[in-house]
Amino acid sequence: MDDAIRLAKRVAELVTCSRAEAERYIAGGWVSVDGVVAEDPAARVTPAQQVALLPGAKAEEPAPVTILLHKPSGMNAGVGMRGANALECLAPESLVATHGAPRFLKRHLARLTLCTPLETDASGLVIYTQDFRVARKLVDDAVRVEYEYVAQVDGGIKENGLALLNHGLTFNRKPIAPMKVSWQSEGRLRFAAKGVVPGQIEHMCAEVGLALTELKRLRVGRMPMAGLSEGQWRYLAEYERF
Repeated sequence: MDDAIRLAKRVAELVTCSRAEAERYIAGGWVSVDGVVAEDPAARVTPAQQVALLPGAKAEEPAPVTILLHKPSGMNAGVGMRGANALECLAPESLVATHGAPRFLKRHLARLTLCTPLETDASGLVIYTQDFRVARKLVDDAVRVEYEYVAQVDGGIKENGLALLNHGLTFNRKPIAPMKVSWQSEGRLRFAAKGVVPGQIEHMCAEVGLALTELKRLRVGRMPMAGLSEGQWRYLAEYERF
């Protein structure tokens, strides 16, 4: 491959643009080599290889993405050490295409911040992001973001237990802020609360005589998990807000 050159140089010659612009075309997933999208500007190509610019190409740095994942129970999302990393779910084949979403790029899976840790035995909505604005809202201002959960429980709730779940319990020796807790059906509770931390709902249930058997997070802020099966994920659209 003595005659091979950097892909960015080849694209610059092909499009008649600067090397920096060529690198942005490549980083944005707009360049194919022998029909396969190439994302590494430093990759080397030979004169015999077919390099092409895809339709609609833009010499723009790809915007940071935010990812919504329906984490399966048993996978680790930042709580303890048990379970395979939930990041393993983020593969092209488990991506759900939605209106206005970006095209999948390998770089979308790099430098992700986990914004919403979730217990390994729980399932439901988990948020990862490359966008500092989303991280600031969901991490730094977490106490202002409402989460919604459904909890499957066993046992008999003690007298005044539902009222205590709404307001009156402590966790880690600190009062728990008022929240909205209601029965959805027999053995099934709905929690809507701000500032929920891992282990809190299980502790609250135990305090009123209930054993938590299953926990699922349905919503983070204004973003529901609707449409995602276990293990599936999608991008947050530009118009969507937490």
